[in-house]
Amino acid sequence: MIGTMPDTETGEENCMHFSYADFNKVGATHLDYKMENITTQMATLSIKKLSAEEEYPDLSQHNNHMAKVLTLDMYKKLRDRSTPNGFTIDGVIQTGVDNPGHPFIMTVGCVAGDEETYDVFKEMLDPVIEDRHGGYKPTDTHKTDLNPDNLKGGDDLDPNYVLSSRVRTGRSIRGFCLPPHCSRGERRAIEKLSIEALSSLDGDLKGKYFALKSMTDEEQQQLIDDHFLFDKPVSPLLLSAGMARDWPDGRGIWHNDNKTFLVWVNEEDHLRVISMQTGGNMREVFTRFCTGLSKIESLFKQKGCPFMWNEHLGYVLTCPSNLGTGLRGGVHVKLPNLSKHDKFEEVLTRLRLQKRGTGGVDTAAVGGIFDISNADRLGFSEVELVQMVVDGVKLMVEMEKCLEKGGVH
Repeated sequence: MIGTMPDTETGEENCMHFSYADFNKVGATHLDYKMENITTQMATLSIKKLSAEEEYPDLSQHNNHMAKVLTLDMYKKLRDRSTPNGFTIDGVIQTGVDNPGHPFIMTVGCVAGDEETYDVFKEMLDPVIEDRHGGYKPTDTHKTDLNPDNLKGGDDLDPNYVLSSRVRTGRSIRGFCLPPHCSRGERRAIEKLSIEALSSLDGDLKGKYFALKSMTDEEQQQLIDDHFLFDKPVSPLLLSAGMARDWPDGRGIWHNDNKTFLVWVNEEDHLRVISMQTGGNMREVFTRFCTGLSKIESLFKQKGCPFMWNEHLGYVLTCPSNLGTGLRGGVHVKLPNLSKHDKFEEVLTRLRLQKRGTGGVDTAAVGGIFDISNADRLGFSEVELVQMVVDGVKLMVEMEKCLEKGGVH
């Protein structure tokens, strides 16, 4: 889309997400508790109807991180476990089972159904995370830095080449299941909380919420024209993970009046926060991103609903690929000559950057315009990742200018 695109307190009670133990404390009947035990036992009996050998998925033709890690012995060990919310190993891996992947494109192949998923199934997820995030160990500690003053430069990317700049991330609200496993009621409660919090923003961040299920034709067309609207998922990866259940119930888009700060509600994550504008002033974009995100986090904490975060994984999100910062900072930049150079891919790799086509994932570059962004998410701070983009894009623009003049390197 050209031109778009930690706290340890729990807060479960305020977030309307009670465990049965908590519910008993506030007056649940003995019958409720007994029925819960019966339901759990029935689910366990159902799981054990067939052996692990009979239920183990055929991963022989798969190319994803999950398939590399999940052995039969591991499946046997994890099969009878579930998180407190009832998410099982089969829920974790189903999207990777259904989507073998491409021989040359390694996908993740698994999702989390709640915050506890990453602990209950750590025997599988730790190796997946280590493999996907360049050797990030189970003992490693993630660092967070949302102080835009620590960014060096970033306000001088050449607008003749850099058409737009943006920074986005995801956030999950503690006490709720993640999108692959959340209920309709949870999703609606997340939407209600989000509307209440976002409506408190003022100044340059003041804006309006548009619910997908009730927006007018005019509002929908305007959001399409602004490249803000997200559609019902059609990707098999997302559909297999249950991301499109009950669509469009509980989903919506909030943006400020200046149309430079957006929040998507209940898409792939509980919240997707985006700051963007035309031109190459990444510093301004990142400053707005940090300011808005910090205010939103504070508003949710005031409601007793902090974001999911821990020292090892950073911010916890649905897909293991987005753990840590969840941040993708990028630009649409014109590189018609450099993109044809046989060293283009090597340059991107050395700069820890990745490219997409003009329209995003799995699209072609139009007119030599590429979507260039950071390749890492976990193990680096937000400032460090945006710094990589600023420095890397600046260098590539200089290379492009050199090639325009006939220079060869």
